[in-house]
Amino acid sequence: MKYTQKESAETDLHFMRLALQEARKAGKLGEVPVGAVIVDEQGTVLASSGNRSIVDRNPSGHAEIEALQAAGQTLENYRLPNTTLYVTIEPCVMCAGAIVHARIRRLVFGALDSKAGAVVSRYRIGRDGKLNHQLEIEGGVLAAECGELLTSFFKKKRGRIL
Repeated sequence: MKYTQKESAETDLHFMRLALQEARKAGKLGEVPVGAVIVDEQGTVLASSGNRSIVDRNPSGHAEIEALQAAGQTLENYRLPNTTLYVTIEPCVMCAGAIVHARIRRLVFGALDSKAGAVVSRYRIGRDGKLNHQLEIEGGVLAAECGELLTSFFKKKRGRIL
């Protein structure tokens, strides 16, 4: 991945850490601990959220969707060009589709999702050339920490001792 002056490995780490904070907040609410942060070209946080599906009884309450909706309100636009979305896990099909429709420029995610990942693991949404918008994608940022957060959550949920 090539970085511009406004994008660097340190920048990605900083915003992924913010996404991890959102994931931890979601986990404390009993949600699957996934967090998302959307920033503009200047590095201003436009929106951030964790999963809210359980709390809001909303099947589309994934962190990415929640952050996309909030960023749209912030920018007063349903398109979010020249933005970067940071999310702690590879987006699912629903979220990948919404990310493409929002015209996010760059997606940065932490852990791969071998079961439902829609941009690398299972599908190539946003980078397969089949849609009218293509994403720049960077995966694996703080992958171990992002993955461990999810693994710990599901072990506890299933009653296993860590």
